[in-house]
Amino acid sequence: MSSNSHWRLDGARALITGGSSGIGLATAQELASLGAGLVLVARNQEKLEKARAEITSQVPGCSVDVISADLATSSGRQRVVDGLEVPLNILINNAGTNIRKRMTDLSLEEYRLVQETNLVSCFEMCRLLRPLLFKGAPSSIVNNASVAGLTHLQTGAPYGMSKAAMIQMTRNLSVEWAQEGIRVNAVAPWYIRTPLADQVLADPDYRKEVLDRTPMGRVGEPGEVARAIAFLCLPASSYITGQCLAVDGGFSVFGF
Repeated sequence: MSSNSHWRLDGARALITGGSSGIGLATAQELASLGAGLVLVARNQEKLEKARAEITSQVPGCSVDVISADLATSSGRQRVVDGLEVPLNILINNAGTNIRKRMTDLSLEEYRLVQETNLVSCFEMCRLLRPLLFKGAPSSIVNNASVAGLTHLQTGAPYGMSKAAMIQMTRNLSVEWAQEGIRVNAVAPWYIRTPLADQVLADPDYRKEVLDRTPMGRVGEPGEVARAIAFLCLPASSYITGQCLAVDGGFSVFGF
């Protein structure tokens, strides 16, 4: 393998959940630029088609399939599996949601929705797509977790719980599937400039708090997370598995 090929994904096929916007779309664009074909999964068909058009205009000739499905449901997850036939080389578990409430204000249904969308969908996509990833080995899974899975944030307990469990699942699967040629890693972003984060950061006092706790003094960009995810998919990272890479401007190591 030439040194250049370590930094390319030519011929690879990547499935990205939550792939129509934010970090998911940025990741799709990054992987496409490196030569990968794509399968984008999200709930909204119109947004998926818009994402497909955007990517194919940026990377002419890139193969982009889309599947509309709600990954918080077992039927939605099965719909994704039923729509795939050929081997996968990359799985990016990016779909997620949050309900920002204090523990005592949450209903059990709200708690379950966060877990189903963030954690169960990730667990099930790994489990259900393992045969295709095994056929495509060496292959790579990257789970989009959060620094909320590493420390307390004001995002609420269910969200942090789901992300902490995702990070632990990453560790377990990396060992369980290492001999099958499937690497499993995670990234843990801090605040990234996405529509969801922008709603929270619109409060100037809260935004100042966030920036004061971020050594680099700014909010991250979706492309910065996408490039970290892409690195973990590349042949260049072939001896890295079971790791969680914080993409957080130094937040998680900033003590007093």
